[in-house]
Amino acid sequence: MARSPVPSVPTRLIDVEVADRARRGAPVAVLVTEGDDTPHVEVPADLGFNGKAGEVRVLPGEDGPKWLVGIGSGDRRHYREAGAAFVRAAHAYADAEADSGGRPPVLVQVRPAEQTGAGEYAAFTTGAMLGGYRYRVTGSDGPVRVRRVRLVVSEGSVDECAAMVARAGELARATALARDLANTPSNVKNPAWLANTAQRVADVPGLSVTVRDDEWLAERRFGGILAVGGGSAHPPRLIELSYRPRGAAAHLLLVGKGITFDTGGISVKPAAGMHLMRTDMSGGGAVVAAMRAIAALKPNVRVTGLVPAAENAISGSAYRPGDVVRHYGGRTTKIDNTDAEGRMALADALAYGVETFRPDVVVDVATLTGAMKVALGVRTGGLFATDDELAERLLEAGAEVGEQWWRMPLSDEYVDAVRDGIADIRQGPPGPGGITAALFLREFTDGLPWAHLDIAGPARAESTYAEVVPGGTGFAARTLVRFVESYA
Repeated sequence: MARSPVPSVPTRLIDVEVADRARRGAPVAVLVTEGDDTPHVEVPADLGFNGKAGEVRVLPGEDGPKWLVGIGSGDRRHYREAGAAFVRAAHAYADAEADSGGRPPVLVQVRPAEQTGAGEYAAFTTGAMLGGYRYRVTGSDGPVRVRRVRLVVSEGSVDECAAMVARAGELARATALARDLANTPSNVKNPAWLANTAQRVADVPGLSVTVRDDEWLAERRFGGILAVGGGSAHPPRLIELSYRPRGAAAHLLLVGKGITFDTGGISVKPAAGMHLMRTDMSGGGAVVAAMRAIAALKPNVRVTGLVPAAENAISGSAYRPGDVVRHYGGRTTKIDNTDAEGRMALADALAYGVETFRPDVVVDVATLTGAMKVALGVRTGGLFATDDELAERLLEAGAEVGEQWWRMPLSDEYVDAVRDGIADIRQGPPGPGGITAALFLREFTDGLPWAHLDIAGPARAESTYAEVVPGGTGFAARTLVRFVESYA
């Protein structure tokens, strides 16, 4: 049997279980708040441990190691950090034990601090499942990994904690799936692969996936997607996901940018950072992963997901600066820069989704502008919205799941810059790039309540922090799930 060129998707994550008693002989971690002078275990003075969030120390013992794990002030953000740091330490211990001929643990268990509640267990679970995430294309054997974490809780709280941990697990799996899709190399990940993978992972009752090919797109004049994908040997796709419970309280449309690789086209990108463009479909990956989790959690909300997938390549058939492109629905755009391809594909999907489904609310998510990285850095997503309540829902959803957003202005003084003398609108008008890109997309939303999430910064990471590891981060997937749940 031929070996796959990349790891299987979805990546297997560590399992987290809840029990009211410890398992004899399994290694134990004790959670300690910062400055706690009465922890559950005696801490040697020379250990240099004070309980800061994510701080981990090991106490050797005859029955195996005992970890001390700091949870800082004990807020949920610190529990996520602690879960991630502990699992990384446990994996490293297991691998070292295997190298030395010992017996690496399969199960490790955690004794919480006294104030730990179900919400904190859930946050720790998020950190534990995602902090140990690993995506690596290699011919060698991987390191030995711990398989399970047991959270030891008081006897009366097992059911509540187990329910919260299970929900946190679904959110973590959504983030991990979005990471998998972003991390897959683009010699494997073309639009057809992304569409086929979306169909394969949509193995949840109530979730359906329909893939529209380039012929279907051409017949219905999806000019933006076809222009972006026209220079590639791999034709574009439109991925349509649907979750339709009976008696739904609302209908939400989620649209995610799915550019499987972005050379910049004829307006070619600098070579130095182009290798990162395998993650330029992180918005689409977040939508696919969120739809899978939404169907698993079963909120009473109808949700449609659209992912326009294309590869922005350079060839004789690539679209050019100065071209005029006609989008789905008839609106025209003059091309200023072929590297502003994401908004072209999103415009078609937004116009199609709004006309076809008439949703109550529209949200798009995309690695859209470098300007947003300059404005907000690489750990905060930009949020644009036409409606204050919609913006607040998204901000609250992000805060609840540990993803940080900052609302940006849809400044009307730049509206005229989006207009064009030849076409209806221009693709790359002068002005602040993040704002003008959002104003461009607003043209295709037909006045519906709409939000645009620009994740150009936090969709990728160069280093490890909290539950994030280098590569695609899966940012926005958890926010979208929680946002949808808020309408139930």
